[in-house]
Amino acid sequence: MLIKKILLLLSALFGASQYAAHAEDGQFTVAVIPDTQYYTDFQHQTDAGFPFDARELFFDQMRYIAANAQSAGGDIAFATALGDVWQHPSERMPAEYAARGFKHIDTYLTSLPQILPDVRVQTIEMPTARQGYEIIAGRLPFSVVPGNHDYDANWADSRFVPGQSPALPFGMLAYGGLKNWTSVFGAQTPFFKDKRWYVASYNGGADSAQIFEAGGYRFLHIGLEMAPPDDVLQWAESVIKRYPGIPTMVSTHDHLNPAGERRPISAVDFNAVDPRHNNPQAVWDKFLSRNDQIFLMLSAHQYGQSHRVDLNQYGHKVYQIMSDYQGRRQSLLNLAPGLSNERETVGDGWMRLMKFDLSGPKATVQVKTISTYFKSSASKLPTYAIFYKVAEKPKASDAEFIAADEFTLELDDFDSRFASARVKGDRKGK
Repeated sequence: MLIKKILLLLSALFGASQYAAHAEDGQFTVAVIPDTQYYTDFQHQTDAGFPFDARELFFDQMRYIAANAQSAGGDIAFATALGDVWQHPSERMPAEYAARGFKHIDTYLTSLPQILPDVRVQTIEMPTARQGYEIIAGRLPFSVVPGNHDYDANWADSRFVPGQSPALPFGMLAYGGLKNWTSVFGAQTPFFKDKRWYVASYNGGADSAQIFEAGGYRFLHIGLEMAPPDDVLQWAESVIKRYPGIPTMVSTHDHLNPAGERRPISAVDFNAVDPRHNNPQAVWDKFLSRNDQIFLMLSAHQYGQSHRVDLNQYGHKVYQIMSDYQGRRQSLLNLAPGLSNERETVGDGWMRLMKFDLSGPKATVQVKTISTYFKSSASKLPTYAIFYKVAEKPKASDAEFIAADEFTLELDDFDSRFASARVKGDRKGK
């Protein structure tokens, strides 16, 4: 009892909030971090003339996770980041793609500041990302996957000329190269090298797997690069076979759109540019639906939120959840009320907490959306719908809008599917 009180006191001293609680038998939380690109963007810092350092919103999220990790007396057992950690590419097109015959054309999209290659991604944005994840390193197991902005290059594919298709008025973007990514989050970086919970990697760590124990179960998490090719899916399937019977979560940058469809943004469909890559529906058909251990799929990329449940080939449920809050800007309005650029967004510190309860007769996951900036959740912030509904779900009622961010999943087949994965006790990740 004394040790528990000390842990809770330390957790409070380091910023634990009302959402943190000492992990109980059968209960734990997974923290889900959607796109942080506007927090780490070098253009969104005071050195570049921005009214505040947006990186602090990102650091606050990391501090929250660290303070509420199980190792600090909280209940967060695992954290997964869903891509677009930083904003800019460092080159226009990697040599390997030019050698394969890809060509770049200038379009409106590639003239946008967030698409232009800039060396400051390497001198500011990547070091900022590293600094943020150093806050949670050693506190709990975690995963980070690359989003399209995290690749070395972004270019406009010459085969998709702007205006030729009504669905593509500005052409189509492509992306490639992961040297930048693996230098920060690769398998050989201090974040993951020799960590016993980091159990597998592919493509230098662009694809990775982690094992953690919580709530009396052993879990497998697999992080996949965006639009993973067949060889990546085959690698992921081999990891699942290495850990039979373990409930498996998967994270990738792009899977659902805000309507709950497995459909990419038309202007960022890497499968259309390079058929070696799989679109979300192909990932479902080739991988998710065929591997019965997978029960949860997490994604971001497309601004908004949605979720759906589908039966896999074995008749079991696969819960698919998308969340991305990069388009929110209330913190910017609060901190810089005179700013005239209405297109500038930051994100307002919103992220997801998924609280698992495996202790009762039916397993559940309570999904809660919280902001470390507002220090509140979607349902407890009185102005939540006023701030965001018009831009995200204008036809929804206030209650429906909040319900898209706070809901409960009933994992009614969890016990029968994963009884063999039960463990004695709940060893916390180090």
